[in-house]
Amino acid sequence: MPATTHGVGVFLELRKRLQSGLLIVGKDVARSPADVVVTGGDSSFHIRTPGGELSLTLPAGVTFEQGSCIPTPAGESCGEELHFRLRISVARRTDEEAPDSVMETLRAKETYCFCCQGCMTRLLEDRVFKRVLPLPNGNWNAIVDDWCCHPDPFAKKLLPRAEDCLLGDTFLLLARDGSCELTLTEAVRPVGSEDSQDPKKTCRRLALVSCKSCSSVLGEAVAAETLKLYITQVVVEPAVGDRKPETSLNRSLFLERTIAARLLGLSNSLSTFHFSVQTPDGKAFLLLWLLNSDSVVASVPQTCVGGERSIGSPAPHGPSTRAARALKLLYTACSDTGILQRDIVTSWEVNAIGHPVVLPLTVCEELLQVIDDSNSTLPASMRRMRSYEVAYLRL
Repeated sequence: MPATTHGVGVFLELRKRLQSGLLIVGKDVARSPADVVVTGGDSSFHIRTPGGELSLTLPAGVTFEQGSCIPTPAGESCGEELHFRLRISVARRTDEEAPDSVMETLRAKETYCFCCQGCMTRLLEDRVFKRVLPLPNGNWNAIVDDWCCHPDPFAKKLLPRAEDCLLGDTFLLLARDGSCELTLTEAVRPVGSEDSQDPKKTCRRLALVSCKSCSSVLGEAVAAETLKLYITQVVVEPAVGDRKPETSLNRSLFLERTIAARLLGLSNSLSTFHFSVQTPDGKAFLLLWLLNSDSVVASVPQTCVGGERSIGSPAPHGPSTRAARALKLLYTACSDTGILQRDIVTSWEVNAIGHPVVLPLTVCEELLQVIDDSNSTLPASMRRMRSYEVAYLRL
């Protein structure tokens, strides 16, 4: 279901590389540019309107340049918005934290615990890996037929040994041990369509692995002694002393940040900006186009603008007094029946655009909901770009 859009209060996007920004204020908050006064300094940004004052915290090293905020035309289709351009300065920082990602943090000869993201039950205790190795990127095995004129020489699966951890784009391959029987369950289910026109995509059956405590699907049993766990379904933590994991993590926020960090990592390593989110049977579900990764954004609904009150712990894409780093994306759902959207999907398929990002169907649906929720918080003028919709994923 499409997300319900919200009345715009204040929206701020800063571009660190360009050292500039866009501020949008709804006309229900301020009727004219003269009603908006912007001040700030190092890591702070203040907006005063007739309804009150809103203070935003900026990332360390980002400074608003006093007096640089000037009104700009909003366009005929944006009659309910006031637009301003502004300048920022960004200190050169070499210690900026990289986004958390399992792929970047797993190391050999370290001890880790694997927990179910849904209920934080410990699934695998004190795993130490002698080797942590990357797998070939994407669906490399699916195009071997285009390289070879004889039977697939790489038909043998790449599986981990007892103390290996193999890293895929969105999953981990681990060797199974006796403790798995206590925390995991396994069920065989069909995946794919029996009436598919492509003989290579006939109905298959996967052994899905779930958490015994909460029944969340975690991945697959790709072989008798091998587990495939998706990074969106598990939390990997260093096994330090008697530290107990949190009782739960916000699912939407965890999914958003996990996917955002992975897209950024893949974009940097593969020099690609197009991603095709697919289900395990190879069916495209969502097309993503990464526009920029240097954005700092904050979106505050009209109902939360004004006064000096403190806004509590933010819900996903809810009001927050802290501007956050984010990826700016264009997206379209492959199930969209619009003519222009269908043309986009066909073009991506025909031209093999989009690095495959494989996730379970339920996770694909969750991700689309997260992205739609982000789109719904944007000002009307920001929600679409040509035939695509616009969203931000926070890092």
